[in-house]
Amino acid sequence: MPIYEYVCRGCENEFEAWLRKESEIPTCPSCKGVDLEKKLSLPRVHGEGSREKAMRAAKKRDSAQAKESTYTQEQYEANHDD
Repeated sequence: MPIYEYVCRGCENEFEAWLRKESEIPTCPSCKGVDLEKKLSLPRVHGEGSREKAMRAAKKRDSAQAKESTYTQEQYEANHDD
């Protein structure tokens, strides 16, 4: 099912709608109006900057998980005499 983006001309609400058929007419979830304008949907393009940002976030997340895992292991070893 394709997702289409719309702007309601009545209340200017922007929303997305999943339509089974191109001929289906969605209604505005805010005002229930049908006077809609279909927006041009473009694919999201990722550049080098967004890739670097995503990598920094992933490294930060992985570092935090490693610290938590180390702490958990140390606590287990401290509280269990094997």
